[in-house]
Amino acid sequence: MGEEVEQVLSKRIFINNVDKYSSKFIAKYLSTCVAGESSEEAEPEEEPSSRSSEGQTAELGTFKIVGTVSASSKEKLSFLQHAYPSPSRGELLGHLLQCDVVVYNISESTASDQVEEATWVSYANEYISMGSFQSQKLFILVSSVMTWALTKPPKDDPDAHLTDEDYRRRRPHPSFKDHNTLEKLVLKLGREKKSKLSGYAVASGLQYGRGENIFHYFFKVASWSMPLDKLPLFGPGLNQVPIIHINDLASVIQNTIDHKPKSHYILAVDDSKNTLEEIVMMISETLGPGKIQRLPKEEAILMRALEPEELECLSVDQGMEAPLLKDLFNVRWTSESGMVENMERIVSEYKHFRQLLPIRIFLTGPPAVGKSTVAQKLCDYYKLHHIKVEQLIREKIQQLEEILSSVDQPENSGEDMQAVTQEQLEAIQESLVMDQGVLADHLMIPILQEKLNSKPCAHQGFVLDGFPETYEQAKMIFLDEDSDGEEGRSKIPGCNKRITPEHVFVLDASDTFLSERAQSLPQGAAEEAGYTREAFVPRLAQYRLTTSLEETLWDYFDEQEIHPVHIGEDREAVLKMITEAVGEPKNYGPSEEELAEKARRLAAAQLEARALGAVEKRRRDEVELGEMAAKHEEWKRNREEVKRQERELMEARSLPLRNYLMKYVMPSLSQAMLDCCAQKPEDPIDYLVRLRFTHCFCNAAQKVRE
Repeated sequence: MGEEVEQVLSKRIFINNVDKYSSKFIAKYLSTCVAGESSEEAEPEEEPSSRSSEGQTAELGTFKIVGTVSASSKEKLSFLQHAYPSPSRGELLGHLLQCDVVVYNISESTASDQVEEATWVSYANEYISMGSFQSQKLFILVSSVMTWALTKPPKDDPDAHLTDEDYRRRRPHPSFKDHNTLEKLVLKLGREKKSKLSGYAVASGLQYGRGENIFHYFFKVASWSMPLDKLPLFGPGLNQVPIIHINDLASVIQNTIDHKPKSHYILAVDDSKNTLEEIVMMISETLGPGKIQRLPKEEAILMRALEPEELECLSVDQGMEAPLLKDLFNVRWTSESGMVENMERIVSEYKHFRQLLPIRIFLTGPPAVGKSTVAQKLCDYYKLHHIKVEQLIREKIQQLEEILSSVDQPENSGEDMQAVTQEQLEAIQESLVMDQGVLADHLMIPILQEKLNSKPCAHQGFVLDGFPETYEQAKMIFLDEDSDGEEGRSKIPGCNKRITPEHVFVLDASDTFLSERAQSLPQGAAEEAGYTREAFVPRLAQYRLTTSLEETLWDYFDEQEIHPVHIGEDREAVLKMITEAVGEPKNYGPSEEELAEKARRLAAAQLEARALGAVEKRRRDEVELGEMAAKHEEWKRNREEVKRQERELMEARSLPLRNYLMKYVMPSLSQAMLDCCAQKPEDPIDYLVRLRFTHCFCNAAQKVRE
């Protein structure tokens, strides 16, 4: 019984490509909706009496979302009841037959396979609906306003905006002719009397919101990726772009399901009538430098900023209105007035869904402890801005000098502007001269606050290097002016969360370690950093004195519940400890240019390493060859020595035998030879043997007698 109630209370909705931007957020939105809730304040198309109680109960049910995903998708979509990875057409048709509503989204792509699949699905559903469907089903095609791209306004009113009623006059962009053909096919669904399938075509404006899609390049470049002095605008930018927030598009689809309007063609655009230039300028003002630079459209392709398909969509020029959304639908607008009017909220959405959260780090510690080195490495790793007091002062002086030298610029003209700038520049220069290069706090702190509140630091984050140094300086820099009233009731000063560091790290070391490190620097580097012996010792003493006061810099952050982390002399562990405490980067990774430069440096390093390796190998080969030659010579000498020793040994061993032969053998043998010569026997050898035997026998007998 419970399963039957669940079936009655639910509507099963199929959506294709749920792992893609548009379909994903449509599915996520619909998964939170209840069937019929958008029609609570609207008149239904059919008479209430014609509805069965079961139908009324079903309209109050929830939406159960199923859909297809790509085979390579690994994203977990918790709002999906079932995900079908790249099903075959037979499998896909089986899934569709189990659904009450089929939403086929082709608004993001001009790919022919998507349009072809949607066409096949519509034909298949129309055919099956003639006899197989037990209840009325909906097929909703989410198309694009690019099917209206070449539509001209009425001749009698060229300034009129196009509306839903003009859909029969629409003329598509050449790349969207298949979309237009499919729209016509969907509008024909359900015309047969026996058909239980109704078709709706929703022409969506260019979609924005959440993590962004077609406008993503402009958001990314404005602040997070290779920030430029001016945000690129490709083309004149005077075209009026029809757009809609992705949540509002999902709400339009929800209303279509609930209301089933008589008009089967629905134009889904918001009320904005902004040009592309106005949109890009507002992105630049909210996130980036506040300026734009017009570039030829071809540059977008050469820079790999936009795909050709995206560039075509951003070039559409149509003024559109959607009266049906206001007259019949109950759309829960997220951004009814468009991007320009709601840019702050859209940027917050963008940062939230892209997880682009600023990281604010403060490094402090004694002089020569290595703060700047660690800060730069952190900036490289987290893509943050390195804030050093000395560099900040130089940049401010340069900025003021540029203002004074560019009187012809409208924003810099005016006697008051020039006078204020000159006065500020003179005050900074005078303070630096009087305090030996140290800028007074009342001049330094506003400069630092301006930097901390700048858009790059606010959106990406920063590493504050070595300043402030005292409790009072930190209190003045990070003071939240809005909490002045509360500060009177509390002894703890409030802080401005937008610029106050989230992480504070104290790099510390012994005086001996610091002195040795300062003395190890080259003379020029030591003088530039103020680490000469005459300057370093007083600076270190001043730091030790400051950190021993009753109220220290660390106390300020403790009061704000931002507890400093102290790191000792183990320089190799510093980065590891900091990155573990801060966590993973919350920013974009390297840009394509940075990756290319990194690859170039890596290739050069590898080439240099291979060259050095070849040189080293040749050197080792030469050394080994020399060693082998030396060993061969030594072996030859040793061999000759062995031979000499063997000869001497043989000679020594042969001496007794020679003496014996000379004493006992040679005399008798010589005599025998003489006798043989005298006798001349027929067989000299036999004669010598017998003679020798006789001689030896006689000698033996003589020895016996003796």
